[in-house]
Amino acid sequence: MGLFDFVKDIGQKLFDRDDDAASKIKRHIDADNPGLEDIEVRYQGGVVELGGQAADQAALEKAVLMAGNVKGVSEVRIDSVTAPQATEKVEYYTIQSGDTLSKLAKQYYGKARLYPRIFEANREVIKDPDKIYVGQKIRIPLD
Repeated sequence: MGLFDFVKDIGQKLFDRDDDAASKIKRHIDADNPGLEDIEVRYQGGVVELGGQAADQAALEKAVLMAGNVKGVSEVRIDSVTAPQATEKVEYYTIQSGDTLSKLAKQYYGKARLYPRIFEANREVIKDPDKIYVGQKIRIPLD
């Protein structure tokens, strides 16, 4: 699990110049820190490299999604992050046209009303359950 791909031309716009990217992405992750300590962020040519210590696998996954769902980022690498072994089973999903969290909950859990489970698992990436966008990558807890 060293590399994650993202759509470079979509997502939240955080920076205008590549030399600002690492510090702005770091601030973005720090603002809603999902459980990373000693966070290091490097950026070059669309690739973000994260470093530090994750409290758990979910914290690492959330940090990856926070960095990757930024406009201008095409890959996130995590070889320099240490994290405990995964205990939760998750699937990554890229939002398609027509998707809603309710629709995804129906697809994955059999009941649309369980959409808050997906929302809570992605709170650092999705601020409003009614505002998701095509190309956004999220995590779907399967346990």
